[in-house]
Amino acid sequence: MESPELTFTLAYIVFSLCFVFTPNEFRSAGLTVQNVFSSWLGSEDLGFIQYHVKRSSITLLIHSALPLGYYMGMCFAAPEKQLGYIHQVSDGWRVFLLLSLCLQLVSWTLIIYWSRYHWHNHPISRALQAHVQPPYSSWGSVATSINTEFRRIDKFATGAPGARVIITDSWVLKVCSNLLPTIPVHFINKQERRVFPYVHNEKVTTYHVHMALQNDCHVTVTDSRQHELTPDSASPIQLLTLRVESINPAVRPFDIRLISTDYAELREKLHAPIRTSANVVIHQTISDLFLDTFRAQVDLNPPYTLPEGQEVEPCIGCMQVPAGTKLVRLCHAEGADNVLECQQCFCRPMWCLSCLGRWFASRQDQQRPETWLSSRVPCPTCRAKFCILDICVVH
Repeated sequence: MESPELTFTLAYIVFSLCFVFTPNEFRSAGLTVQNVFSSWLGSEDLGFIQYHVKRSSITLLIHSALPLGYYMGMCFAAPEKQLGYIHQVSDGWRVFLLLSLCLQLVSWTLIIYWSRYHWHNHPISRALQAHVQPPYSSWGSVATSINTEFRRIDKFATGAPGARVIITDSWVLKVCSNLLPTIPVHFINKQERRVFPYVHNEKVTTYHVHMALQNDCHVTVTDSRQHELTPDSASPIQLLTLRVESINPAVRPFDIRLISTDYAELREKLHAPIRTSANVVIHQTISDLFLDTFRAQVDLNPPYTLPEGQEVEPCIGCMQVPAGTKLVRLCHAEGADNVLECQQCFCRPMWCLSCLGRWFASRQDQQRPETWLSSRVPCPTCRAKFCILDICVVH
């Protein structure tokens, strides 16, 4: 029969590894630093920089306390060792306790050093200081800019929970909330369109937030890898590695990773130039390829001029951009009994071109993409049938 000492040791090692590397099971159960200390950390949406300064600091303290926690646990798991009496324990345990206490002391000393002058010495604050240039007068104003843009709903966010990629109007951010050495792909969350987790070789630190100003950086697609999923999904996924480099010498380059289906959305949000290495091929989905062709075909149609006094409202599909399309019956193709197949739509402009294109693609036979451009679908609002020739861009 296994001894309580060995059982506790194995259990504590497994718990420590899971707490540090945070698998999905621990994350779902709420056993993360963010969840356990949520009341002290506050809201990430209200103060992005302040939240991650606190998160990285408490994470350092918790990680450094794991060896000491093991010693204290062994006091109860193996009472016969009398580990609570320092003068009676063996030299090996005494050295282990001393090293554990020293590690905890060093961590507290480092946290105190970071917190001086309102966390001026924290690694995140130092990263902010690299961007102190007009129009930013101090690293505090840089933090305010990031906090403000992070609160906006139109930011782009993707990536695994432990290594998120966030792109705002002015910033490219990479947030590492747990240590991730090399973890295999095992499933994809189709609702959130993210891979949990994914393979990478970069050393990720949980005590830092990578950031680069869009106006100062350029992005290069350096690598792409194809990964097969579990039998639950028949299609593979492609993971792209993008290198973010800034002309600011104080900003260190860093890599961001995302699945290829998010690449088109990233390009729309990212104003910095994107280059692709010669040996990298990006595989878009059929829907993404169709959207590119869909936009090109619609651009060939005559534009629609708004009546005087009518204003363009936000797209009801995404609520992020103005409604830029109007359905006007331009196609005169006749079907059976000489009845026009396309119908007149009397709706005002309510959809942007991207949302209307996604609606158009969603109504098609997914097994016959060659028929998509010639098909007719109902208007998403009034159900009047239209084809691609009836879509006009609002001018």
